[in-house]
Amino acid sequence: MDLGIKGRVALITGASGGLGLATARLLAEEGVRLVLSDMDQKKLEESCKGLGTECLFVAADLTRQDQVEHVVKKGQDTFGQIDIVVHTAGVTGAKGDPLTLSDEDYLEAWHTDFFSAVRVARATIPAMRTRNWGRFVCITSENSVQPYWEEAVYNTAKAALGAFIKNLSYKEAAHGVLCNTVAPAFIETPMIDGMMKQRAEELGVSFDEAIKSFLDEERPGIVQKRRGKPEEVASAIALLVSERASFINGSNLRVDGGSVQAIQN
Repeated sequence: MDLGIKGRVALITGASGGLGLATARLLAEEGVRLVLSDMDQKKLEESCKGLGTECLFVAADLTRQDQVEHVVKKGQDTFGQIDIVVHTAGVTGAKGDPLTLSDEDYLEAWHTDFFSAVRVARATIPAMRTRNWGRFVCITSENSVQPYWEEAVYNTAKAALGAFIKNLSYKEAAHGVLCNTVAPAFIETPMIDGMMKQRAEELGVSFDEAIKSFLDEERPGIVQKRRGKPEEVASAIALLVSERASFINGSNLRVDGGSVQAIQN
């Protein structure tokens, strides 16, 4: 299927691994030119070698507006414009009792998982409006609608992100800019690998056994009994940023294997 975005320019954050890298590969296959950003320039360039499209690599700390503006300006100077934003950068943050987690714990997730998206939107959407075309997609999580008690900082930031994108969608669609979120659950990413390694150590079991017990005990809705693949999430993202999704706006597309057991988003 031709997604109708050949020649478009996409900014992908968190591009050196996981969902960002998988999305970069898929959009490259569609002929999209890429502005790829992450914290570590060397890792970014090594991870994204050989994508088969024009790429610009820009390291940046997205908790700082000036660095966000720098990434966007470099992309505009190189390619003339940015048509698509896929914002995947984020952290799981601290875990524990919601009342004993510190202000700093909450603020880390707030600035990285929520406010970074606000900063990127400020820097990119106004120019999209002038061309009457744009796509802005952020990664939320199952946690934004099905929170787990020990992940309060992450839950709160991701729920706020979903609300922010919904707010954007109401007005931006009038300018041809469609704003949506994708909500994965238990995907094969470095973030989840870290969680499972910690679980394996705590339980004194192997990595694979930790995954199996987690699925059985913590995610009964995933009846396929496996983790999702980054490519499966990237396919949903590619649809949302394409011409094929021209009537999808303000939506939260779950790619969670059924982990969320409620009907509503």
